Amino acid sequence: MRRYGKLFAVMAIGFATMLVAVDFAEARRAGGFSGFGSRGTRTYSAPPTTRTAPTTAAPIERSMTPQTQATRPAATQNQTQAGRNTGGMFGGLAGGLMGGLLLGGLFGMLMGTGFGGGFGFLGLLLQGLLIFFLIRWAMRAFGTRQPAYAGPGAGIARSSMAGGEGKPSFEIPRLGGGLGRPRAPENADEIGVGQADLDKFEGLLKQMQTAYAAEDYAALRRISTPEAMSYLAEELGDNATRGLKNVVRDVHLVQGDIAEAWAEGAVEYATVAMRYESIDYMVDRTSGHVVSGDPDDVGESVEIWTFVRRHGTDWQIAAIQSADDQG
Repeated sequence: MRRYGKLFAVMAIGFATMLVAVDFAEARRAGGFSGFGSRGTRTYSAPPTTRTAPTTAAPIERSMTPQTQATRPAATQNQTQAGRNTGGMFGGLAGGLMGGLLLGGLFGMLMGTGFGGGFGFLGLLLQGLLIFFLIRWAMRAFGTRQPAYAGPGAGIARSSMAGGEGKPSFEIPRLGGGLGRPRAPENADEIGVGQADLDKFEGLLKQMQTAYAAEDYAALRRISTPEAMSYLAEELGDNATRGLKNVVRDVHLVQGDIAEAWAEGAVEYATVAMRYESIDYMVDRTSGHVVSGDPDDVGESVEIWTFVRRHGTDWQIAAIQSADDQG
């Protein structure tokens, strides 16, 4: 125990640090939300990167969408299938061979014989070397013969993780910008998102921030799905419990790209990368003193917002993911 005391201490400190990091990650950052909501069958797949958000978005960690074969990312499916094929490090025929050798050697040593029972320590040493080289041979012989598995959607996963270099993207216009109809990245927009939709997305960004700051539950319920509303209400409730209030104002959209847009039956989804500026800070509910953030400093955030609608209905906010570089 003395030998491994330092190792256990380092592991304990690392585990404690990880828990603290997770706790901070769950809280709403100034100018941004943690990953929550639903993107249909693409909930647990990373949206394609864009010019506005060139880094991979943070995964959605809070969602009511179950992780089924249809919603599980292709990379995870491939790893799971590969694990089944190889049986892990000691799986398959190689695992059986190594297990048999180790068990036989252990039994032999307990009985005082083994492969080299008549040669004392030298025999024991030879036995160990023999087992080592047999294990090494078995791992090379059987471990490299497993075929790479490409499950359904593997090509989609690769293209989703690829960068947006060389692909045209549009900029969501600033207020009064007067830009013409934008162009989405090639093969990203499957439903034909128009200028009216983009104006709606920009409006929902500002309405969300305004309603969140005002703790207007009715407005949040109107512009977001019931699931997204539940997470927003949870964050507002946590702030109230801690005696804090989030102030958000002067929200200004700087740039935006369509990451992907698609339909699932009668439901349409549009995932949009948005870079926006705002003044965002926390105050004490009782005294009004600033607890965190700067009421005079404009901060910038990059987030991935997913909107959803059924035919004949308005767009609603369905999911929000951070895409800041530090995230």
